[in-house]
Amino acid sequence: MLAVRKTRVFGNLSWSRWRSDAAKATTDSASTLGDANKRQQLLNELAEPMDQKRRPAIDPKETSVMLFPGQGTQYVGMAKDLLRFPGARHIFELANQVLNYDLLKICLEGPREKLNRTEHAQLAVMVSSLAALEQLREERPHAIENCVAAAGFSLGEITALVYAGAMPFDKAVKLVQVRATAMQAACDRAAGAMAMILYGPDTNLGEACAKAQQWCLDRGVESPYCGIANYMYPHCKVVAGNVEALEFLEKNAKALKIRRMKRLAVSGAFHTPLMQTAVEPFTKALKSLSLQDPIIRVYSNVDGKPYRNARNILVQLPKQIVRPVKWEQTLHEMYERKQGADFPRTFECGPGKGLLQVLEKVNAKAAQSCLNVSA
Repeated sequence: MLAVRKTRVFGNLSWSRWRSDAAKATTDSASTLGDANKRQQLLNELAEPMDQKRRPAIDPKETSVMLFPGQGTQYVGMAKDLLRFPGARHIFELANQVLNYDLLKICLEGPREKLNRTEHAQLAVMVSSLAALEQLREERPHAIENCVAAAGFSLGEITALVYAGAMPFDKAVKLVQVRATAMQAACDRAAGAMAMILYGPDTNLGEACAKAQQWCLDRGVESPYCGIANYMYPHCKVVAGNVEALEFLEKNAKALKIRRMKRLAVSGAFHTPLMQTAVEPFTKALKSLSLQDPIIRVYSNVDGKPYRNARNILVQLPKQIVRPVKWEQTLHEMYERKQGADFPRTFECGPGKGLLQVLEKVNAKAAQSCLNVSA
């Protein structure tokens, strides 16, 4: 857990910073990172020993953790209920200006096939998730002020980094646009798919994936892949790879002792080597950003650990495109506490309630104080 001194200032500062950045996105992008001297002064202050007399301890139950969803949670009509909040409308207006097209219209009206395209879905989920924070800011401002950590699933990790002040809103929108376009291009080169799999202790999922990959090789599929893409919760993982590989698993599910298998609404095999061609353009775009150290803890999908600094983001974030999302490991890391200790409140901000449902499977006690702020 972060030091109490940090819980007092980090969440509010990160949120006000990115909102301020967003407000200036189309007029003064060079100044979106704020006053460097003021930031350094804050960091120096935070490094000082905590004065318990001046800053009394905060009850852990009064702190908060933010979770942000990834692609696959989008749906036609998303963000409709958020438009009653002026800040949420403004966020979409800024995104539309950066993108030069009406992202909000696609969210509200679709059609579904257009919204589900990777180049639109990722942007829709990220911007809607940040807009959902406007509802939280209006209704539960203390949740923003006392936020101590954030994490995002896949694309949601970039949302978390924006919230934590590591990158400005307008630059993040462009970064996600590059990411989504590059990943869609990779999807178009090699037909891939993803499926959630439930299995038992007698299931050898690694062996099942190896058999599926070999089956593809034997039938002439070029450089096939099948493997774990997302670690969700005990006895539940997402497997991804060539379409033919997942078809093999579906047809042989009983023999492979797979209890249930459900395809995901995505257009490719994300977080696998089939996305390799997307890494270079994303890395180039990321390097063009002036990243800052996150001012609350943000956890990496690659290893489940919090980012140490801006340099660590630059190194780790591109790996996420081709490596599995270690979400179960991330939740264990985020909610590790001494026995009997209280947990912070958790808010899932964005479309769907999937991340809270996963948390219930991984840490039922932490999930007791969860709330969804839906987009």
